[in-house]
Amino acid sequence: MGGDGPDDAGGPRITIRRARVEDAAAIARVHVDSWRSTYAGMLPEKMLLRLSSASHEQRWWRHVLGRFRNRHYVYVVEDEAEGVVGFASGGRARDRGLVFRGEIYALYLLDEYHGRGLGRALFMRLAARLLRECGTTLVVWVLATNPSRFFYEAMGGARAATRIDRMGGARVDEVAYGWDDLEQLVAVGRSGEAD
Repeated sequence: MGGDGPDDAGGPRITIRRARVEDAAAIARVHVDSWRSTYAGMLPEKMLLRLSSASHEQRWWRHVLGRFRNRHYVYVVEDEAEGVVGFASGGRARDRGLVFRGEIYALYLLDEYHGRGLGRALFMRLAARLLRECGTTLVVWVLATNPSRFFYEAMGGARAATRIDRMGGARVDEVAYGWDDLEQLVAVGRSGEAD
């Protein structure tokens, strides 16, 4: 991946880069596909089926990547052959009741790209940006039943808070994972990167 993360030797080139407005449709597709596969059985099926990458989600991402580009940071994983296959977004922490300054709002990869180290590389790229823009602490909220919580634990996140929310008319329990020393996390991530 040209120093951006792992890829298969001899396979298509995979890069991580800052998202552009023209990536909105691809990000929306990954967002919808990932929600449908990740949250099946956790969120109401009717809600997941109503998601549409061609409408609301695409307009939302075009808005984020345009007007809010300077305070909502979005990175994509791009496969040379397949296009955008994952993304992460973040910015200032939205929950003012917590001590964390930066927040990862979303991190999704298409299922077939899991297990390749791309989620970690994407997380680290966004974390480094949030360290520069937001400060030395970071938080991410996940559904309490989402297996991705183990990824955030493996990345050194500590359970920091819980909350109850509603999605698609259903009650959902969420867990916040936090990092108190983003400088150390980013330094460890950099030391693990290939030259």
